[in-house]
Amino acid sequence: MSAAAEATPTRRQLRAALRNSPESPGADQWAQADPAATDPAGAVMVDSVRRAVLAGNVRVTGAAFADAVGSSGRLLGSQGTLSVLDHVRAELKGLGPLEHLLEEESVTDILVNGPDDVWVDGSTGLRRIGRAFTSDAEVRALAVRLVAAGGRRLDDGCPAVDVRLDGLRVHAVLPPISTAGTLLSIRIRRPQEFALTDLVDSGTVAPQMAEALTRMISNRMNFLVSGATGTGKTTLLSTLLGLADPQERVVLVEDAAELNPAHVHTVGLQSRHGNLEGAGVLDLTELVRQALRMRPDRLVVGECRGAEVRELLAAMNTGHDGGGATIHANSAEAVPARLIALAALAGLAPETVALQAASALDVVVHLTRDARGRRVASIGLLELGRTGGLVVRPVLTDSGSGCHRAAGWEEFADRVRWPESKPDPELPTATGFVPEPEARSRRTR
Repeated sequence: MSAAAEATPTRRQLRAALRNSPESPGADQWAQADPAATDPAGAVMVDSVRRAVLAGNVRVTGAAFADAVGSSGRLLGSQGTLSVLDHVRAELKGLGPLEHLLEEESVTDILVNGPDDVWVDGSTGLRRIGRAFTSDAEVRALAVRLVAAGGRRLDDGCPAVDVRLDGLRVHAVLPPISTAGTLLSIRIRRPQEFALTDLVDSGTVAPQMAEALTRMISNRMNFLVSGATGTGKTTLLSTLLGLADPQERVVLVEDAAELNPAHVHTVGLQSRHGNLEGAGVLDLTELVRQALRMRPDRLVVGECRGAEVRELLAAMNTGHDGGGATIHANSAEAVPARLIALAALAGLAPETVALQAASALDVVVHLTRDARGRRVASIGLLELGRTGGLVVRPVLTDSGSGCHRAAGWEEFADRVRWPESKPDPELPTATGFVPEPEARSRRTR
């Protein structure tokens, strides 16, 4: 081996150096919030109660846990008893060493890359909290228990599993599929409802865009909310649905129930995985068909990521206006390609998708996330270009320095009945966009 090769650290060495480095602010604070990190006696007590539960001597209830702790004979005091009891609940019914992270309202994701490599994501972005487990076996035990609670199994025969629990979406991967031990990704569903004014105050939505989005909803335009993972698509979609008329019936179709609109007449459908034999599957495609029989005034698909896009487009082309969905895309301009790729899974040709989508969908609302946070980067009209392909013509854009009018503003303003006396953003054409003078507009709704 050459001297240069010996001097170059491997990926494992770099990760080990990162884990041992003290650069992560607040890591000690997070670690100390876990009772196991500061209370060895409590850890012994938890292990004792766990063994009793597995032996069938203690029921999995709060009262039974309290009795087991109280009958241990240990003099813990009132505060010590409560601390151990919370730890017991976390270990046997909650997230174990990660349970205390649920108390932080800003945390939306918990990412476990190893026993000493745990991260959280939230309003301030990704941050590392350091060690939370004593070994990979402890991480695996938690992953297996969470997956089992969701009605599925995680083992060498089924090493990658996604389950939904109460308020959580859990994804786990075991070695050797994972090259770095057991991996655990937990998405936390917060019940908090955001009004559009809240998003404006936080800087996520510019005031002019808020007005445009409000008029988009009131005029029952069909729309897509696009963006990368973690940009706030679900939050924005929930907020927009809260603007719908209270007399309208909103039917939600989701793979994992995450939408929480502040609307009085909302019902939801959630997909179901198959059992161990693979039976009982109800996917989004079937749920969209079922939703159409439920008299929806607004049909909403939480995330279009497969063949269900065919049913959604068909529904929007047969009189179901005011609907919406989210879609993963790196930019608003990439949405047409994403629609074509997804519809191909349902056997639709690109030309057919272009005609269906241009007739069914009106607006693309694109979100982005950068060092300044999450924000609505653009609102655009989805239409057929002069070559017959789908294009997104920008209406309003926000690069972080303010909201500006773009090439599609006049048509959008006409369709949403924007008052002529109302002050408008002032930029004639979005940077980098070449207008399509022969673009064909869809029907006015």
